[in-house]
Amino acid sequence: MAANYRKKVCVIDGQGGGIGSAIIKRLKERFEERIEVIALGTNAIATAQMLKAKANKGASGSNAIVQTVKKADVIIGPVGIIMPNAMMGEVTPNMAEAICSAKAKKIVLPLTQENMEIVGVSGLPLPQLVGELLDKHLFFL
Repeated sequence: MAANYRKKVCVIDGQGGGIGSAIIKRLKERFEERIEVIALGTNAIATAQMLKAKANKGASGSNAIVQTVKKADVIIGPVGIIMPNAMMGEVTPNMAEAICSAKAKKIVLPLTQENMEIVGVSGLPLPQLVGELLDKHLFFL
């Protein structure tokens, strides 16, 4: 691995991009430019919001997500990113499969609008979940 290699962290979100934006803001505060944050939106609005949160670069849509996650070191997003047809249909089966099949470490937040409950989850609000994500799951960056 090259001395100047920065870990590639893909943050995936859909709809309005609020979850992804919150994650990216905190990632940038903690790691600054030591990591490369790539915003992957299921739609252009989500990507635009994540870019405003200071992602290094971004792309939108199914093919962009399918191709980009192959090169990621870490993938972060709400649990819906691994569920086909989640987020009101914005997560395509191809996207969910590509994310699940990627070699990257996947960290998903238990936030879902789907008809699903995840047993054993604390139900913390988003800011606390992002704090836990940083403190317990990204300490290796």
